[in-house]
Amino acid sequence: MTSFTRTDRTALEGLSARTTLPVLSLIAVKLAWACVLWTQRRKTRGHLSRLDDHMLRDIGLSPREADMEARKPFWRP
Repeated sequence: MTSFTRTDRTALEGLSARTTLPVLSLIAVKLAWACVLWTQRRKTRGHLSRLDDHMLRDIGLSPREADMEARKPFWRP
């Protein structure tokens, strides 16, 4: 599986902010950015689903709130 680093995200942010790219390149960059974002959401929601009640309280979430967030599909913010 492809792994993205913070450097990759920074590079994609910079490219997606440029308006001088050809249309096809701009579409490719935006698609890559969406993939990075969706991968990050999937990972963080997976981690959230494995936290115990004590850790959830530390971050200010109830088990119900954490469960609702963890069940969201990766494409939903």
